[in-house]
Amino acid sequence: MDFSRSRELQGRMRRVVPGGCHTYAKGDDQYPELSPGFIARGEGCHVWDVDGNEFIEYGMGLRSVTLGHAFPEVVAAVRDSLALGTNFTRPASLELECAEAFLQIVDGADMVKFTKDGSTATTAALRLARAFTGRDLVGVCAEHPFFSYDDWFIGTTTMDGGIPESGRSLTVPFHFNDLASVEALFAAHPGQVAALFLEPARTEEPDAGFLSGLQALCRKNGAVLVFDEMITGFRWHLGGAQKAYGVAPTLSTFGKALANGFSLSALCGTREIMELGSGRRDEGRVFLLSTTHGAETPSLAAALATMDVYRREPVVEHLHRQGQRLAEGVSQRAEMRGLGRHVRAIGRPCNLAYSTLDPDGEPSQAFRTLFLQETIRRGVLMPSLVVSYSHSDEDIDRTLDAVDGALEVYGRALEDGVEKHLVGRPSRMVFERRWSS
Repeated sequence: MDFSRSRELQGRMRRVVPGGCHTYAKGDDQYPELSPGFIARGEGCHVWDVDGNEFIEYGMGLRSVTLGHAFPEVVAAVRDSLALGTNFTRPASLELECAEAFLQIVDGADMVKFTKDGSTATTAALRLARAFTGRDLVGVCAEHPFFSYDDWFIGTTTMDGGIPESGRSLTVPFHFNDLASVEALFAAHPGQVAALFLEPARTEEPDAGFLSGLQALCRKNGAVLVFDEMITGFRWHLGGAQKAYGVAPTLSTFGKALANGFSLSALCGTREIMELGSGRRDEGRVFLLSTTHGAETPSLAAALATMDVYRREPVVEHLHRQGQRLAEGVSQRAEMRGLGRHVRAIGRPCNLAYSTLDPDGEPSQAFRTLFLQETIRRGVLMPSLVVSYSHSDEDIDRTLDAVDGALEVYGRALEDGVEKHLVGRPSRMVFERRWSS
């Protein structure tokens, strides 16, 4: 494949944009040297780079494009809204329509407020929890990689430059599927913890009774339970993972799949706590998600159209079905090549990732980069294995053929060294957590 145009643009980009990207996960250091640097367009689950190379894609806008790129109904809704204007001095009726539609889907919430990204929503949830409880500490799940770019969370990672110690010291860890660690957290900080933050699930499912036990411990200790549903929302279940697992938190945040790639996220929860951000109180008023672009109308139109498709069509069922076909296919091909111990699809079928292990059975960025390099050579761009509503049976079959070819190279690299097959340097992780699991 030719990536010459991408290479030219990458050089220019690095001169004018720190790190050469606006989202760290999209950076050059996250991908092999033999990979597309810029995407020109997408349709369904296919993308074309600036050099004209076509790929079946499994990143899907960092999991935000659940229906597919340029999904016709969403495009039409946005096009219609653009002709009416995008931002007004008073609320647009779309704000009400979108809020009502959202609350019909997420039935554990009474009120919702929209913003533009997940970090802003989760930080707003923390502010509400602190105002509601009068406490400062926040507990976060140590195994979950990201909640916000704000100080309270990023200070817990190795990417903590510019954050004072005071911004880190108020955040304390607990562990997933470990209620004893939660009990210990509350015991170590009695009457001080405002909220607990976690994703309801990632690659590991919650044990029976864990989420309900977490909810009970929060109630017992007067803390607010917050579910980060940026990824699980509209993938696990139409009503979110909270609906799938039958546990409704006090607050939750949604985004990514809410508007099929358009910039929109949501903070929702019970009326008692959400109304703290109404601005109607005389004391202790909470400044809650007040931004110039928080409710610009094209994104709201995209969300309404996206939610309408979710309600009418079997989107979530399709994600699970195609993800299951993909996971089983990867497993079968790895086993056939004797690599079942080294390459596996992991996670829930609607939100798959993959593990890549070295000859000693240890996670390896070098082998991950090689695997990604070889699937790219074969027309598949798969930083993850996240399917969309647009992934067809044919797309899955072509992907598995590409995976099989990549596995053949992987097997040889296990024998004679990954450096003999990898072009350039391994990819790197954006950051690591300060707490070990």
